[in-house]
Amino acid sequence: MSNQSLFSRRRPVLPPVLPRGEVLATYGTYADAQAAVDTLAKADFPVKQLSIVGNDLKSVERVTGKLTYGRVALAGAASGAWLGIFFGILFFLFSPTGSSLPFVFAALIMGAGFGMLLGIASYAINRRRRDFTSTMQVIATSYQIIVDVELINRARNVLGGVSNEPAAPSHPEAPANPE
Repeated sequence: MSNQSLFSRRRPVLPPVLPRGEVLATYGTYADAQAAVDTLAKADFPVKQLSIVGNDLKSVERVTGKLTYGRVALAGAASGAWLGIFFGILFFLFSPTGSSLPFVFAALIMGAGFGMLLGIASYAINRRRRDFTSTMQVIATSYQIIVDVELINRARNVLGGVSNEPAAPSHPEAPANPE
């Protein structure tokens, strides 16, 4: 899935509208719909005339584990350590003597400690509201490829494995025993 850059000046941002055209095919997964568009792209089909539309959106939250004080402390220490390394390296780079490498290590330890304390405090305050970790996804039950009406037959031929080249003319054979 790709999106346009927020800083692109090629064309103005248009309000979201549903694509117009006919349904070329319906797929159960986004990967299958994407593979069909890839097939069309490899056949030099004008893919700018295609859209993939997800239908019947569902919000799915998958529980990944139980929160404990140990897990919260470890996660807080890890995120705090990254912040500590960041600030330590900044101070090291802008230090006039350049001999403050131990300061990076100290910033890492202090960042990990503060991150751990803040993580434990936040968990203690919100403990009974949410005692698990999870990931959230929005998925569709089906995906339709929409194509302009003028190109629907060409797209069906490409996806059906039929070549776009005209077939050789066939000549009916003469009967073997003319009567």
